[in-house]
Amino acid sequence: MKTITTVFLLLFAYTIAALVFWGISLQRQNFRIYQQDIQLLRNRIDSNLSPELYTKGLYELDKKYDARIKQYIGEGSAFLLVIIIGASVVVSFIRRNIKLNRQQNNFMLSVTHELKSPIAAMKLNLQTLERHRLDEEKQKQLVERCIKEANRLNDLFNNVLFATQIEGRGYVPSFEKFDLYELVEECINDYANRYPRAFDEDLEPCTFIGDRLMLQMALNNLLENAVKYTPSDKAILVTLANGNGSIKLQVMDNGLGITDIEKRKVFNKFYRIGNEESRKSKGTGLGLYLTAKIITQHNGTITIKDNLPTGCIFEVILPT
Repeated sequence: MKTITTVFLLLFAYTIAALVFWGISLQRQNFRIYQQDIQLLRNRIDSNLSPELYTKGLYELDKKYDARIKQYIGEGSAFLLVIIIGASVVVSFIRRNIKLNRQQNNFMLSVTHELKSPIAAMKLNLQTLERHRLDEEKQKQLVERCIKEANRLNDLFNNVLFATQIEGRGYVPSFEKFDLYELVEECINDYANRYPRAFDEDLEPCTFIGDRLMLQMALNNLLENAVKYTPSDKAILVTLANGNGSIKLQVMDNGLGITDIEKRKVFNKFYRIGNEESRKSKGTGLGLYLTAKIITQHNGTITIKDNLPTGCIFEVILPT
């Protein structure tokens, strides 16, 4: 990026210098034309014999001289404005491409890690079952771990597939009336079984018209995010309230929290906090991006608030 910026600045400086040189050259030419016109005027009209006619002719030449100056300034300013706008567009395009390429590289690194981890865990569990004679309880534990890792893989593939479909407008939402309370309860129970941690809930019965599969994916992403950043000895609180023409869903974690600057970025595609090679938390940078897309398709809003003393509150408002 530094090399591109340097080359661009040099080209821009050269263009400005050429434009200034062009302006100076035109002005010199304009002055020579003005002097030649005055000489022709003197040859045609004697200023002593016809002072009024000579003055009128000189006035007309001055007007033409000033008009050419204004023309050169106007054309030069317009040309300079076009150059600046074009340069801004090019620089913005280059920066976006570089940023997108960097994010895609980070995405490939994270996806590779996300795929290898559960596969390696399942392989180890299955090899343990194959090589050792274990009691029934131990076998059950290993099978449950395999199912947990398989669920992680399923969530990852769902996010990647849905991101591809939603970007290519290949997914058509199927709106239906369903029990949102039941869906939230189902998702919480699923994550409570998958992760050994406490989930507190305060849910009100409510129905909603929307795409059940999409909202389930959005809620799973919010729960996954909360599990990822909340210490195992602290609970995650999920609330669901219905009233005043809207449904409010909140997922509250007890992690380190998110700065105000990061709050505006976490819903961007592929965006993740920190460096991909040194980051300890799992993820692909698609979960919150897809969640925001899903909520928007349901004419809702999603915001992040601080959960004092620590943590975040992801708040979803859906119109009824």
